[in-house]
Amino acid sequence: MPETKSAEPSLTHRPWLVLAILCIGFFMALLDGSIVNIAVPTLIDNIGASYDQVLWIIDAYLLVFSVLLISTGRLGDVFGYRRLFLIGVCVFTLASALCGLAGSPVELLAARVLQGVGGALLFPQVISSIVTIFPPRMRGRAFGVFGAIVGSAPIVGPLIGGFILTHLNWRWIFFINVPIGVVTAALALLFVPVMRSGRGHRLDLVGVALATAGLSGIVFGLIEGERYDWGTIIGPVIVAGVVLLGLFVVWQRFQRGEPLVPLSLFAGRNFAVGNWIGFVFQLGMIGIAFVLVLYLQTARGYSPLQTGLVLLPNAVLTAIGSAYAGRLSDRVGGRYVLMTGMALLAVGLLLLVPMAGPHDSAWQLMPGLIIIGIAGGATFAPLQQATMDGVDPRLAGAASGVSSTTRQIGGVLGTAVLGAVLSAALGSALHAEAVEQATRLPANLRSQFVESAVAGARQFSPPAPPDGLTPANAALFERLAHEAFAAAFSDAMRTALPACAVVLAIAAVCCFLFTPNRSEEPDPR
Repeated sequence: MPETKSAEPSLTHRPWLVLAILCIGFFMALLDGSIVNIAVPTLIDNIGASYDQVLWIIDAYLLVFSVLLISTGRLGDVFGYRRLFLIGVCVFTLASALCGLAGSPVELLAARVLQGVGGALLFPQVISSIVTIFPPRMRGRAFGVFGAIVGSAPIVGPLIGGFILTHLNWRWIFFINVPIGVVTAALALLFVPVMRSGRGHRLDLVGVALATAGLSGIVFGLIEGERYDWGTIIGPVIVAGVVLLGLFVVWQRFQRGEPLVPLSLFAGRNFAVGNWIGFVFQLGMIGIAFVLVLYLQTARGYSPLQTGLVLLPNAVLTAIGSAYAGRLSDRVGGRYVLMTGMALLAVGLLLLVPMAGPHDSAWQLMPGLIIIGIAGGATFAPLQQATMDGVDPRLAGAASGVSSTTRQIGGVLGTAVLGAVLSAALGSALHAEAVEQATRLPANLRSQFVESAVAGARQFSPPAPPDGLTPANAALFERLAHEAFAAAFSDAMRTALPACAVVLAIAAVCCFLFTPNRSEEPDPR
């Protein structure tokens, strides 16, 4: 059997330092996927953006980031992981500066697209580098660091963003990335070794075009389905994306050169099973941040900073749990740790259901959030470790791109499905609550109150009072609308959170499909 080259001979003897440097850039890119969400009202007021424009400013990053991961992961195999990481950090840093300097919604949108490109370039290289510089017996601990960042970034993002918006202005949400990016690039040049697979510099351009176009159709359709007509516009876009991905698979099967995604990756059982579990896991996991943030901010009226503080213990426990779960995975195997973590996530979600009432204190959520935090830490690292177990290091970039893309699509699909389920349940519950609360309003406002309340369900926010009301009636309208919305949202959560718990339980059962992890191997030379 030919020898497998995982990198050039100058592999580092300080892998943890290398991982720390890579994770700075990785964390920076993940943070920007969530930090902008809390600035929606500020952007509408300060940059003159419409609500739809702001949504596109948020979604453009996710769209570009998601559809490029397969291609950028393979680029790392071809041109070297450090080189792609550095290019990604530089592009992301430049784009962040342009975001902060943007004078119009169009300029900000263009800069966010460029940010998505930078994030997609650097993201897969972190996973590929872990596979390259850490032997299998140490990868669990390394992926524990990776998992801590993945699990905590969506929660830390709103917390940092809320702090910045409170004390500075929205532009510093982006400007803060500039010094971090410059320092990360300098450290990477000094301490990260040159890593590449040893293959020739060839890239499957037809595969890149088919994969990018196909994923664009699917991800765009899932993100924009709620805003546009699912049947007449979005449905055909998603179908076209699926057809293009089918053509991509056929092309990879018969491509005689160097395919973008070698189908031999899926011959390894753990990689195939890990991608399936990752997809289902993200499908269910999205409910935790998505529903809880909406509940705390829109139903309970918490500020972004207060919401972040409530969820901060969850993020801390996830980070700590990931480190220990990684070590435990190295000793007993990732699938058992992963299975336990996913089962506990489902339990934590179910525990939140009776505690999340319209008037309950946020402290009553803590038992469920503590379980979710610990369980979240027991999922990210073992899942990544079990998925990448057995992957040829020469194909680490392709493998990390595929696994990252699979999870991104799972998360996007989860957001779309859960958003539709939550919206439908909220609309039904809100109509009943609005009819009941409307009896406390003057007769001429009752029908308008019910109509505006139901319309608010589509945007997950209580309606504002209409113009022309007396101060007393406007205050009463606003108070009753918030009470109706809070009660209806709490009721809708009783449908959404158990659905997420069921999906996570299914993912936990699928862990039985993993084969035992490989025997320990000696450290690389």
